[in-house]
Amino acid sequence: MMERTRRHLWRDIGSQLPFLAWLVVLWMLLWAQFTVLSFLTGLVVAIFVTRVFRLPTVALSGRINVWYAALFVVQFLFAVLQGALYVTVQVFDFRRQPGAAIIAVPLRYADDLVMTHVAVTSSLIPGSLVVEADRDRRILYLHVIGVRNAADVEKQREGVLVWERRIVRALGSPAQYRALRADERAGSTKGGVR
Repeated sequence: MMERTRRHLWRDIGSQLPFLAWLVVLWMLLWAQFTVLSFLTGLVVAIFVTRVFRLPTVALSGRINVWYAALFVVQFLFAVLQGALYVTVQVFDFRRQPGAAIIAVPLRYADDLVMTHVAVTSSLIPGSLVVEADRDRRILYLHVIGVRNAADVEKQREGVLVWERRIVRALGSPAQYRALRADERAGSTKGGVR
């Protein structure tokens, strides 16, 4: 019985190894010390944190498309710059108040990991912020600025769905990627999907 518990403990630690490594690096950065003692204390703290504050293990898709991931990074950096300029223009346009809205965006391909990536990406681009995520129904609620009518709302919603597709292309599971490709093929016959 004790042998099984010990094996289970090491298997648990092994499955959380990337998270443990990240916590150790974070600990060393926090103290700005890259020493053996800092590494060992960070390791002890990381094991303690993962044992006391148990979180479910995140199942990664096991698929990363390097080309789409690099393309995603470039598009994201461009979107951050574009969003910052857009927000700046709205702030200094004294003729009218920038409209704002809370919009619901039902995601199409998201599991927990993709939903998290879409939420973080959407929040990091100036002009929008995720205020709530409905995990069960896979809906993100965003506060967006620069909205004056229903067409602007749809444009913002479509923008989030474009990011979801980009993330699925870059690191979605094979099943998510196949569903996306099938929808793109069906959409290309109806008028195109980005």
